[in-house]
Amino acid sequence: MAPRQLGLLRFITCGSVDDGKSTLIGRLLYESKMLFDDQLAALETDSRKVGTQGGELDFALLVDGLSAEREQGITIDVAYRFFATERRKFIVADTPGHEQYTRNMVTGASTADLAIILVDARKGVLTQTRRHAYLVSLLGIRRVVLAINKMDLVDFDQETHDRILAEFTEFAGKLGLADIAAIPLSALRGDNVTEKSGRMPWYRGPALLPYLDEVELPDAAAGRPFRMPVQWVNRPNLDFRGFSGLVASGRIRPGDPVRVVPSGRTSTIARIVTADGDLDEAVEGQSITLTLADEIDISRGDVLADAANPPEAADQFEVTLIWMAEEPMLPGRSYLLKLGAKTVACTVTSAKYKVNVNTLEHLAAKSLGLNEIGICNIGLDQPIAFDAYADNRDTGGFILIDRMTNETVGAGLLHFGLRRAQNVHWQPVDIDKAAQAKLKGQKPCILWFTGLSGAGKSTIANLVAQDLFARGRHTALLDGDNVRHGLNKDLGFTDADRVENIRRVAEVGKLMVEAGLIVMVSFISPFRAERRMAREILQPGEFIEIFVDTPLAVAEERDVKGLYKKARRGELAHFTGIDSPYEAPEAPDIRVNTSIMTAREAADDIVKHLIDHAIV
Repeated sequence: MAPRQLGLLRFITCGSVDDGKSTLIGRLLYESKMLFDDQLAALETDSRKVGTQGGELDFALLVDGLSAEREQGITIDVAYRFFATERRKFIVADTPGHEQYTRNMVTGASTADLAIILVDARKGVLTQTRRHAYLVSLLGIRRVVLAINKMDLVDFDQETHDRILAEFTEFAGKLGLADIAAIPLSALRGDNVTEKSGRMPWYRGPALLPYLDEVELPDAAAGRPFRMPVQWVNRPNLDFRGFSGLVASGRIRPGDPVRVVPSGRTSTIARIVTADGDLDEAVEGQSITLTLADEIDISRGDVLADAANPPEAADQFEVTLIWMAEEPMLPGRSYLLKLGAKTVACTVTSAKYKVNVNTLEHLAAKSLGLNEIGICNIGLDQPIAFDAYADNRDTGGFILIDRMTNETVGAGLLHFGLRRAQNVHWQPVDIDKAAQAKLKGQKPCILWFTGLSGAGKSTIANLVAQDLFARGRHTALLDGDNVRHGLNKDLGFTDADRVENIRRVAEVGKLMVEAGLIVMVSFISPFRAERRMAREILQPGEFIEIFVDTPLAVAEERDVKGLYKKARRGELAHFTGIDSPYEAPEAPDIRVNTSIMTAREAADDIVKHLIDHAIV
């Protein structure tokens, strides 16, 4: 009788540097006869040229494909490999051991069902062992193989094995990892990799590959409600309108009631359409197109869900955030959050604490650096449908994207929506911005003056305010120094505080625009990301960026407040232009250069621009 097929198993190998992860995967590929003759020939050649085993086969070379990896003998990127036995198919991710590549390990673990955590028998449980065990538990992997490798280098000693297992089990218990299979092995020599080794008669369990062949994984999908994020509104002609996507969980049949989240509208399934014809039922993992019995407004990123058990919708959350960028996470800065097919603007409103992965201690934090993990509150610019990550990875896991570079800077796990997300609502008003603008006979907007300290921003803004007042315009002036006496008196000059400084001022300026005013905002505002955020919270045409372009040498020579001298003497930290960067606008609406023109001339140029563009 043919053995029962158990389907696909996705697993990762992780652990500290040089614990033998790549060698183990290479050995599995070799022993499972998944290599072609040309691959074996290349392995033999590479083993002689760049191998670390004295001319013998170096199985790590089957996985470490990057030249930098071969030169250093380490894994840098995530390497995915595929192999199969008679019982099962496997996708394995070889993840880096170095702390600086923690983000790559998170990528590999995000879709895994099982983790193999390797430990060098000579070194025992190390910092990275604990870090990776913590990440494994954090990302929802509950089945772990503790592969105690290089047993040949400790003479296959049982006491060494038992000591490592006891230490790891104690730490894993704090993480809620209870399902641990410990397998002593030598990946290089093949002991307990595919067959039981006679050199460890004290070990009673299975070899690694037979264990992976037989292991039954809990069916996380069993009983989970239907979820399908809409990836595409399929409208090939006037007679067909369907909603395409991948079923993230549950199952669906024609006639089943569904709810659209976040709108809350309901309907029933009319058809389940695929390229091969209609289906009577669709289940998790299938890509389908659904048609509904009713015409409902549904967009990309909305979620079709079980009508009786829908996901929640919120715009504020508590989350676990894993930071993946060299630049630190700054509360108040605007990022893009991508969850499934939905992309929205996101701000980290506060960092509650970060986690010491060695001790699991909670440490106070205002920000997060590269590879740090913290618990944060975030706010979005619109509600999204979600499940807690613990209930559904697909609808509870997200990434953060830098708005300027489009780089992925963080990965996060949603815990729950904050209560204030449901308790705070927009209060409609009868006297709106249009009514205020009509009464004042002007077009409300923000004139945002940016430039180095000493460039002349406040002087020019004040002159423009006088000119507009003389023309009968209703204005307000927000000056950087003045605002720090009241609204922002609690903020310092770190990058995080500068971001929050601008966020608050932008929100105040928006309220003043709603009141129909022309608002002069005079702030250094050194970062493009925050100036972009200020522009985006307003309507098109309501934000005019004015770059007071003055070279650093000229601004420093003026030094009206003596701040540059203090900064040069080291008495003033985080001073823009000296030890804190200024990111000049790339395409300002107005540019004036006070090194070649007076403040009066600059103000005249700005007013002329406003008149020419029918702003005043």
